Amino acid sequence: MNHINNIASEALRTNAVIEAILSRSAAKYYNSTATLSDDQIRDLVRIGTSAPTSFHLQNWRFIAVRTPDAKARLHPIAWKQPAILDAAVTFVIVSQLADASAVPARLAPVVEAGIMPAHLVPEWEAPARGLYDNQPQRQRDEAVRSATFGTAAIIYAARSLGLGSTPMIGFDAEAVHREFGLGEDEIPVMLLTVGPERSGNWPQKPRLPVADVLSFA
Repeated sequence: MNHINNIASEALRTNAVIEAILSRSAAKYYNSTATLSDDQIRDLVRIGTSAPTSFHLQNWRFIAVRTPDAKARLHPIAWKQPAILDAAVTFVIVSQLADASAVPARLAPVVEAGIMPAHLVPEWEAPARGLYDNQPQRQRDEAVRSATFGTAAIIYAARSLGLGSTPMIGFDAEAVHREFGLGEDEIPVMLLTVGPERSGNWPQKPRLPVADVLSFA
């Protein structure tokens, strides 16, 4: 058993994905002269959209604030945080209220790819309607969950590519909604700055011991 545990521990120490997760920290200082190409931004979002969503709703979108003009619009309504101006890009993470009526359209490519039989689509839509129809709090909760999963995927992908990132909730949600033309069913869940860092950022801060947060049942 000890031999198996030693193998597992060694795998944790040498796994690049796990190393990216464990070494990530929030970046406060960015190289303000650095940029990311549109293709790099697209790649990050493509990775973000690989995250799970309920009933494959994919109820999110990402606004990449990268031009000086767009940064100038976002900066004053994001508590004038310097990272908004300095980071190569700030994503406005937008999520849509969970809408069960979208399930058939979202599953159509899954059926076309031969992954799911067509007869299962109504079997997915029915419980989704039971969960979300006329349930505004659940619709909102699901929107926030989806956006958070997608954001986390971008954060760890950025780290693995040598980029810093910081999720932010310090912004005027109503102003962001208005300034960037969000729909009535959309929520600006958070901001995420991403870009090459400069010196001065802290390493990852110590976490609570696992024994304090884990119980077995």
